[in-house]
Amino acid sequence: MPQRSVTSGGWLHLYSRLVVLATFILIIAGGLVTSTDSGLAVPDWPLSYGMFFPPMVGGIFYEHGHRMIAGTVGLMTLALTIWIWRKEERAWVRKLGLVALVTVVIQALLGGITVLWMLPPVISTSHLGTAMAFFAAVTALAIVTSEGWQRAVPAPPVRGTMPLTKLAGATTLLVYGQILLGAAMRHTGAGLACPDFPLCNGAVLPDLSPPGVALHMTHRIGAILVACAVLYLADRTWAQYPDIPELRRPALAALFFVGFQALLGTLSVLSGLSVGTTTAHVGGGAALLCSLVVLTLRAHRRLGRNAVHSGAAANGVAASATG
Repeated sequence: MPQRSVTSGGWLHLYSRLVVLATFILIIAGGLVTSTDSGLAVPDWPLSYGMFFPPMVGGIFYEHGHRMIAGTVGLMTLALTIWIWRKEERAWVRKLGLVALVTVVIQALLGGITVLWMLPPVISTSHLGTAMAFFAAVTALAIVTSEGWQRAVPAPPVRGTMPLTKLAGATTLLVYGQILLGAAMRHTGAGLACPDFPLCNGAVLPDLSPPGVALHMTHRIGAILVACAVLYLADRTWAQYPDIPELRRPALAALFFVGFQALLGTLSVLSGLSVGTTTAHVGGGAALLCSLVVLTLRAHRRLGRNAVHSGAAANGVAASATG
């Protein structure tokens, strides 16, 4: 009989979902800092102008507000990790909690370095990349501490095509790479290297020598690849597993978010990188990544090698009992 965690579902799961929500708000706040060009509104760290709570005016509102939210998320993650290590029976879940805690600490340090080193693009891009990795980690914790994770019944994979577990995982990595490209574009000032859409500087194949154009076009091509991958993934999920709603729902969510992202990316360019659209674009990328992490984990739970073996063993026991 598979081991059941005493903390699956209940308060731990609800709290982990709260951490996911707080992290999403943190990502939006970070997007606002970049979109409003407030990254150096507070030039020191960890204090703000030598104070714990400076006057919240101008860009200080966005930058210090972001720090306050980040500190709250850090403390929430520390509490989550301690809770998991005290109550969770599964060793790999405890390790995942520790990974989340280490990641949020690294994220805080990168945030400080970003300010102290005057917003170097590599560090700023790494800051967002680490934020998204942390978001994926706490999303995973929310999934694996749910009662639905424990109640999942193994389902055999469909033969003849790439397994959904691999397809979902590959698509998740592709989206993460696209997010990094978008971050690099934002932090190198390449967002308007192509100020028109769908053309770039009036051409289908623009001159790539001007600064930022090659990076901008790479991001656009990446967006097309991501859209095709998510569309294919959603189609395969719904076609192969129409009776498993916990797989269909995140696939549908991913399809919605990739369309939403395409719209926001277009509006970001046409609006001249308005604060609202560019910040929403960052949030949409996080939501898309979250939906794919959920789908990947659930696919591994229902269709992975261990699930298939468990299902085969269960069928064998049932056959013996009826035989």
